[in-house]
Amino acid sequence: MGKKAQQAADSRARLIAQARALFQTQGYSATSTETLLAATGLTRGALYHHFRDKKDLFQAVCEQMHGELAQAIEAATADVTDDSLRLGSLAWMAAVGEPGRCRVLLIDAPAVLGEAQWEALDARHGYAALQQGLREMRQAHTATGLLQSDALAAALNGAMNQLARWSAEQGTEAARHEAARVIEQLLAVATQKQEKAP
Repeated sequence: MGKKAQQAADSRARLIAQARALFQTQGYSATSTETLLAATGLTRGALYHHFRDKKDLFQAVCEQMHGELAQAIEAATADVTDDSLRLGSLAWMAAVGEPGRCRVLLIDAPAVLGEAQWEALDARHGYAALQQGLREMRQAHTATGLLQSDALAAALNGAMNQLARWSAEQGTEAARHEAARVIEQLLAVATQKQEKAP
């Protein structure tokens, strides 16, 4: 990588790192462009060279965080076959439940990015895996079975998002344990093999 390319990469990484720190502590709305530039020591021109606007930078922060969630899931499910859905779900809950990540991904992101964009981001980084995992666990092959599994995946995804927000807001170890316990109970029901329709 040439010197200019390296400098550009360093500037982009600095912008994302500082924006992430500010978004996590102050929230998106309270973080001004001027505050961000002061924290990085970069110019407005440097910001707009890498990102269209503050929202575009926010999305880059979200992408980075989602990548970390995927890494947490992979680490928890490495070399695991039978229990990967449960372990992956609990790893996701623990990782996203950290106050900073929760604020960015589950509180600010739906409002900043809009529901459609936020749901697309969520789908790329976890929901699709949850959906596929449930289909496999329930051995869903028929149209009815796939529909049942996908409906459960949607319900579980929403429950996990809400429980992560709730436990982060509570801010106690007891709340985190209770959220994990509830997810395990929901997964136990959701992963039962499909029954034949009457």
